[in-house]
Amino acid sequence: MLSMLRGKKGKKGFTLIELMIVVAIIGILAAIAIPNFLKFQAKSKQSEAKSNLGAIFTGETSYFGEGNAYGDFTKINWSPSGTPRYHYFLGTFSATANDVNVGNDNVVNITSWAVNNLNGVTDNTSTTTLTVGVAPQLETPVATFTAGATGVISNKTGAGGQDAWEINEKRQLLWIQDGI
Repeated sequence: MLSMLRGKKGKKGFTLIELMIVVAIIGILAAIAIPNFLKFQAKSKQSEAKSNLGAIFTGETSYFGEGNAYGDFTKINWSPSGTPRYHYFLGTFSATANDVNVGNDNVVNITSWAVNNLNGVTDNTSTTTLTVGVAPQLETPVATFTAGATGVISNKTGAGGQDAWEINEKRQLLWIQDGI
């Protein structure tokens, strides 16, 4: 019996089974954490659209105060900085050569700007039934505007990966299409 204890006394370390259990636990934790991380990463990318649409609203409001009409991006002197993930629309809705479209146009064009109120925006009467959800536009006479942003911010394929937002002259920021 003493000879068996002397043989184990000098050997230290982990067994192969113990190491395999640790690796399996780390794999399970990673399988849970990675999808959540990607979702939070996509949600953080939405802040670009929200802040730029807020800047468009501010520019349009300032321009309206001076000229009693809303203007296109050139008139309100707005363009996104850096390398935008979203394509911004104001005026005629088109993902092609439109002088008021700026931003990343490497995007699948969404099929409609249907009234999806994914973030539960309400008007001043606390109703979520808004008369919005139209394609980004400048109405004639230019008394109202709707600005839109659309971009691919996740690894979903097709139109399912496309995120879309819009803002209007009432400062109602609508989440039109969920791209997360």
